[in-house]
Amino acid sequence: MRSLRRRPKLVLVMLCAAAVLAARPTAADGGYGGEYGDGPAADSGLSTRVARLYEDAAVATRRYEAGRRAAEAAQGRARKQEELLGRERRELAGLRDDLGRIARAQYRDGGGVPLAAQILRADGPDELMRGQHAFSRANVALDHAIGTSRRAAARLAADESRAKAAWKAVERRRTELAGLKKDIEDKLEQARWELQGRADASVAAGACRGAVRLDQPERDSSQAWVTPVETYTLSAGFGSEGTRWANRHTGQDFAVPIGTPVRAVGAGRVVRVSCGGSFGIGIVLRHDDGYYTQYAHLAAVTVDQGDSVTSGQWIGQSGTSGNSTGPHLHFEARVTPEAGSAVDPVKWLAARGVSLG
Repeated sequence: MRSLRRRPKLVLVMLCAAAVLAARPTAADGGYGGEYGDGPAADSGLSTRVARLYEDAAVATRRYEAGRRAAEAAQGRARKQEELLGRERRELAGLRDDLGRIARAQYRDGGGVPLAAQILRADGPDELMRGQHAFSRANVALDHAIGTSRRAAARLAADESRAKAAWKAVERRRTELAGLKKDIEDKLEQARWELQGRADASVAAGACRGAVRLDQPERDSSQAWVTPVETYTLSAGFGSEGTRWANRHTGQDFAVPIGTPVRAVGAGRVVRVSCGGSFGIGIVLRHDDGYYTQYAHLAAVTVDQGDSVTSGQWIGQSGTSGNSTGPHLHFEARVTPEAGSAVDPVKWLAARGVSLG
């Protein structure tokens, strides 16, 4: 695995199969056109379900990521709130210290002595009035301090309660989103392998089931050439050595989950749809410049032999059929439609303005 490329347009918009065409015979290796098991209608429904689950998974992932970002933002606000609460706690502690000092001062200055005793102890009316005036000021200060302390305590309690409730709400929402995301991913994984199971049965029977016609997403018509899948991890490259190949690897592998939409890299015509052999379910396109591209190890196809395709059009769904050790798309660029005429697909795409960085 050498690089990871993510494109912004990750949302897949598939709805339902428009039609399932009857299979047509071909001279391609493995044949194309027989029905197996419960037939193309079931394949159409399964492929559509996988496509819908991909869309649901993308939506769930976006919502989960939005929830995660909201949780991170809430954490930042919670930290600031904690700083504010800390200041409020220190302020409240200071107010309580002030109350203690006022109370002690009042006691020392005679604030706790009955009025009759103060009259007897005073040297005269002026001293008595001064004492009473000081006593009144002390009482006002004490009352103010008590009120301020109570208001600060109430504000602190309310702020703590709000902060706790907000954090619980964020955590609850994030947990719900994580559960939703996992549920959709579990369903998608089950549907992927169900789709692959049907593909394996077709390969074993040597007869593909026919094209599953899925609604196509909107495409950027200004792009004459595109990558064969939108989001991928590059794995085995052209010319690689390995025990899985008789000589050297003849294409570029894209590690993607089963059911990932596979795109025509450029406009052209379908010259072969095959089922069987080391490549499993595969498609070969002839492009307007005379070159050919192959898409192998598929789980399903969405085109028939002879169809015209446009750049970026979905032509199949990835899988792990044929001689494959795991889900991936094997992509080749060829001089002829036959194996053995492959050229380096990375350089071939780069010459057409498509980088696989």
